[in-house]
Amino acid sequence: MSVRENYEEIMANVQAAAEASGRKKEDITLIAVSKFVDEGRIKEAIACGAKNFGESRAQELTAKLPMFEQAGSNVHFIGQLQTNKVKYVIGNVKTIQSVDRLELANEISRLAQKKGIVQQVLIEVNIGGEPQKGGAYAEGLEEFLTNISRLNGVFVKGLMCIPPAVDEADARRYFAKMKMLFDRMAGLGLPNVAMDELSMGMSGDYRAAIAEGATMVRVGSAIFGERRRPGAEA
Repeated sequence: MSVRENYEEIMANVQAAAEASGRKKEDITLIAVSKFVDEGRIKEAIACGAKNFGESRAQELTAKLPMFEQAGSNVHFIGQLQTNKVKYVIGNVKTIQSVDRLELANEISRLAQKKGIVQQVLIEVNIGGEPQKGGAYAEGLEEFLTNISRLNGVFVKGLMCIPPAVDEADARRYFAKMKMLFDRMAGLGLPNVAMDELSMGMSGDYRAAIAEGATMVRVGSAIFGERRRPGAEA
């Protein structure tokens, strides 16, 4: 299938899942994950109406920025971000979705203040408690969020997660847990925090994520097909 056919199918599924959960398709932001995707296919998605894209490497993001800026696209940084790479991302993306440690939040705050901007972020939650993954653990989320709320130049728009690699039915349990955390964090009333966005769900489970309350889904291979990392054998 073409990028257009894939995109239209995904949007139809998003609409159906949104309506089944008592919402409208406009309530769900589809982020087309464009990491390792060439500009030609990205432009096809833009032509279909895609407005939001997800990148996960600072170098690749920098190379694609002129194209995204020309198209008026919103770019979200969704990968693990090293503190020494923040300078390439800050102010160039709408949202940094992968803030998972205070050291990173402090660096975002420092550079945002230096630039005179407020950077929108999401807090990444390690909802499965997997030691090999990044993300704040659910048990310490309130303290983590409270600490970040005190930083200047940073505004927390919500939460993000990548659940364990399980089937869609099992993933739904983790999404439900995320929604409970999301609602609890919203009730804290912290400054510089607005629990507006819950980013969860990818190509294999985005419908389950929407059913459990996701406001953003990050879909890559289901739109663009399989991607080959640079340097991989043909």
